[in-house]
Amino acid sequence: MRIVDAHVHFWDPAELDYPWLAALPSIRRAFRPSDYAAAAREVGGSLPQVVFVEANCRPEQARREVQRVERMVREGEEDLCVAGIVAFADLTQGSGAGGWGLEQTLDGLSRSPKVKGIRHNIQGQPAGFCLQPAFVLGVQTVGRRGLTFDLCATHDQLRDVADLVRQCPDTRFVLDHCGKPAIRTGRLEPWRSDMARLAAHENVCCKLSGLLTEAEPAGWREQELVPYATAVVECFGTERVMYGSDWPVLTLAGRYCDWYGFTDRFTAGWSAAERTGFFADNAKRVYRL
Repeated sequence: MRIVDAHVHFWDPAELDYPWLAALPSIRRAFRPSDYAAAAREVGGSLPQVVFVEANCRPEQARREVQRVERMVREGEEDLCVAGIVAFADLTQGSGAGGWGLEQTLDGLSRSPKVKGIRHNIQGQPAGFCLQPAFVLGVQTVGRRGLTFDLCATHDQLRDVADLVRQCPDTRFVLDHCGKPAIRTGRLEPWRSDMARLAAHENVCCKLSGLLTEAEPAGWREQELVPYATAVVECFGTERVMYGSDWPVLTLAGRYCDWYGFTDRFTAGWSAAERTGFFADNAKRVYRL
């Protein structure tokens, strides 16, 4: 089965600055396509196609990050197919000084045919951040450009996220990492209710990703993940859920094959069409790969 991994990062702190990695020394090193290929080969079969998702470098370096990924694509490292890029753009910049602003930023990013979406993290921001007028207008602008918007938010921000989505009916949204539920405390509510509220909007899909690192990284158990994965599918249905590894952040809690193995077992009872959708076709459709 051909796989599209809808959430992969590459970075090299020697080339670009990633301030958040200072707190995570075990992954504060270069992760390249060759490293991903080695990890993905552990599960056998052909290498997945991947969607590269911006890795939160310094905002002023975002265009260089896209150019770096484009260079990797041209070099064909490990024959890994980067099918799409979700790039960073500052959605709060408005028109900007001297007329330079979001529209011009999107013009520059759109010169790359690989750029299929935009992400500006909501995680780590104060309550109401994604509802400020400039941010809402920015998300609407992304939608008018035919690009997706990736929602990276934590469980306590999902109500704000649902309000943002309600104001942007013409934008295609992808929720990253299942909305980062509080797995370590075993809480399902209010996360599950908030996910249902978000899933009521047909223009929102969800990546089944990131659960290993939301559980206890040093000792997660598969049975702890199942209720959260099940709730995601109950809310979004199999046609609006897609596979993502969140590699290499994933390596804080396990190996690539650990996460792939969990999703493979979790979806084992699905129909062939549902599994093909989850592992590849849903991402192709949503990101227009």
